[in-house]
Amino acid sequence: MSTPLCGKCSGKVVYTRTYSGESLCASCFKNSIIEKTKKTISKYQMLRRGDRIAVAVSGGKDSLSLLHILNNICKDHSTQLHAVMIDEGVAGYRDEAIGLTKAYAEELRVPLLVLSYADLFGTTLDDALDWKTERKTTSCSICGTLRRRAIDIGAKRINADIVATAHNMDDLLQTYLINLFNGDIERLKWLDPGHKGRSEFALRRIKPFSEIYEQELAFYAYLSGIPFQSESCPYMNEGIRTEMRSFINALESKHPGIKYSMLGSVVGTSQRLSGSDEKPLLRCESCGNPSSSETCSVCRTIQLIRINK
Repeated sequence: MSTPLCGKCSGKVVYTRTYSGESLCASCFKNSIIEKTKKTISKYQMLRRGDRIAVAVSGGKDSLSLLHILNNICKDHSTQLHAVMIDEGVAGYRDEAIGLTKAYAEELRVPLLVLSYADLFGTTLDDALDWKTERKTTSCSICGTLRRRAIDIGAKRINADIVATAHNMDDLLQTYLINLFNGDIERLKWLDPGHKGRSEFALRRIKPFSEIYEQELAFYAYLSGIPFQSESCPYMNEGIRTEMRSFINALESKHPGIKYSMLGSVVGTSQRLSGSDEKPLLRCESCGNPSSSETCSVCRTIQLIRINK
């Protein structure tokens, strides 16, 4: 039986895309991920020459792969790159990620800013969740609210124009279904990778990996020798996202390519909803940050934590 060869260079095949039938060697596979990232950036006009980018890194495979790829892309476009990392304060979880991220950022010669919940909000995530048996919200919803604000604070400290996050296609599909099942239609309009935001005082966010499978990013990190955190967040299975991940992966296994079809629905829905019945953004009365109400979600979350503690 003949050995399968790469469809681009006739090298040894290491990966076959079930959804397309494309077989690739290690080099061609890595190049395909880089080219997909470039095409996504171009397709949604995510970057401009001279932009100052804050890359949100967690120490995981996706975010460090994004840092690796953007570092290569930006060298040719006069774009300044910084990494911003958030220490949520989860015992036995963040230390490994902070250490390897610092070492990898230094290897790439990318400046790294590390901020913590403790310094920014006066509490660690572990402390904030001490009352979790009495609350209805999930750990992820609380952490996500604080994390987004912490990243924005870090980006502003380095005078960034843009925040780049490593959300992949799977992340977008999961978020779409979660919001859909929760009846949170307003949030669906934010899922368009080309969404530019509504306010001149809110930092623009981009998702260069929004058209790439999560498993392909994991393989890219492995082939590229990118170090990434081995420990999983102890709170990750508390919310519905893990169930959505399993559900979508099961569909993809039976119907290869269905993720791409779903992505088309996500982007189409988001674009159709964008601009409809937009409420003007306000400034939070407590912290002055952009908010859809008089008090932003971060300040409400912190108040809730203090009350329950």
